[in-house]
Order: sequence, then C-alpha cells, then structure tokens
Amino acid sequence: MSDTLYSPAGHSDERSAARRDVSDRTRSGLSQTAARALAVLRIITGSIFLWAFLDKTFGLGYATDAENAWVEGHSPAEGYLASVATGPLESTFHDWAGQTWVDWVYMLGMLGLGLSLVTGVALRVAALGGTLMMLFLWAGEFPPAQHLSDGSPSMSTNPLVDQHIVYAGAMIALAVCSAGRVWGLGRVWERLPLVSRHTWLR
Repeated sequence: MSDTLYSPAGHSDERSAARRDVSDRTRSGLSQTAARALAVLRIITGSIFLWAFLDKTFGLGYATDAENAWVEGHSPAEGYLASVATGPLESTFHDWAGQTWVDWVYMLGMLGLGLSLVTGVALRVAALGGTLMMLFLWAGEFPPAQHLSDGSPSMSTNPLVDQHIVYAGAMIALAVCSAGRVWGLGRVWERLPLVSRHTWLR
C-alpha cells in the first residue's frame, strides 16, 4: 500500500479534490448522481452528431452509402434540402441544395457539435450554434404543417416539438449545468487563459 495515502501531502491533495468537487456541485446545484447522468446525456447526444458526420463523410453504409460519401465528391446536405416539401423556407432550402458553402457549414457544424459534446468543452458555444442548426432543421420538417406543398398529409405527430427541439433543449441544459466537468475536459477548458477571460466560450 502506498505511503502517499498516509502522508500529509496525500491527504491535502485528496481534500483539495474533494473541495473542488463539492464546490462545482454547489455552483451547479447538482448532486453527483445528477452530474453523472448529465455527462451520459452529453456523450450520447454528442455521439449522434459525431456519427452523422463520419457516416456522411466516409459513407459507412448506414444513412450514406460509400459511393455517396462526401469524400467521393457528393453533397451531404443536398438530399435533405432538395426533399423539403413544406414550410416557409421550402424554396430557400431548394436553392441551397448542392451549394458548397452549405455543405461545409452543415458538416463542420455537426463535427463541432459532436466533438464539443463528447469532450465536454465549449458547451455554451455548442448550445448556441446547435440550437440555431436545430431550428433550421426544424423549419425543414416544419411540424406545424398538416399537409405538404403537394397536398398530401405531412404525417406530423406534434405541431411544435420534434427531435430537433429535444436536441436543442438538451444542449442548452448541458451548457447551463456545466456538464463537461464530469467525465469530460470541462475543468481543463475553463482554466485556459482565453476561456477564463471570455466566459461565453465555456
């Protein structure tokens, strides 16, 4: 058994770590169990975006076949934008379909959200950018519409809330609760000089 466990320095380090943990929980108002549950939610949510980026980039055979991969020169956003069939932004999305700048914004957005959530850094930035992205995707689905532009039923099950709103709400909650401090790099990120000076980067 290590002598460090019985040394004053060892006890001091343990007490300091315990105080930091208690302080973090006090500031966020979360119990240890709740903080861990949010960490699981953060990692799962981030994995959704990270996987979507990887599948569309390399064509891993799930939502995207290999021949339709981004690395093969195909547009990862064109199919979705061209298929929008309702809502006030329908024509705008059709115009955007296949445009290079849209593909880059879409793919870098998914990569950024995935990495931020999985690692637990820049959650406030992710919540802001992610919510904006989710609102655009929500507008593409446009749940309030009961019919598509061709008159067929939209099959919408809820006029306001779909999975995009749920994702946005989850990202906002994770940022508010500083969920990157548990099972993530949130504490390390917050101590960086630039982040310490500009707390909106947390």
